[in-house]
Amino acid sequence: MRLWSLHPQHLDRQGLTGGWREALLAQAVLAGRTRGYRAHPQLERFREHPDPLGAMGSYLTALAEEASARGYRFDRSRIDPRVPSAPMPSPIPVTEGQIALEWHHLLDKLEARSPERWARSTALDGPALHPLFRLVPGPVASWERAELPTGSTGRTGTPGR
Repeated sequence: MRLWSLHPQHLDRQGLTGGWREALLAQAVLAGRTRGYRAHPQLERFREHPDPLGAMGSYLTALAEEASARGYRFDRSRIDPRVPSAPMPSPIPVTEGQIALEWHHLLDKLEARSPERWARSTALDGPALHPLFRLVPGPVASWERAELPTGSTGRTGTPGR
């Protein structure tokens, strides 16, 4: 499961559609509708939020908005109906180290499967954040299982623009 802290604009088609599926699964886990993935580490930050389902609903809404902007049709009726359409729940803090790791991880994926999007992404000063997240100083999150490439400083420009 990969619930990107990066803005969905950075994702290629596979990342956006895969992210939608993964976030729907995460929503089902948070709502207690499935037994699988209950201990998945990426869910920790949503569980710690005062309104986990509201936060996940906002996460999914941003993915659906990006999909619509690209001409895709994600079924918004699959977003938990109790989630209000506004306002955005309180932001979830995400560390600079976590963003650096995710940015490197995404760039590696884009380089292999979406060279055009990779070229556009590497031309940026750094990544933008998903609207649900707020950048804070710090290392890679304790729940993260991926690692920065050997020799990487984690510097990727100015995240959170």
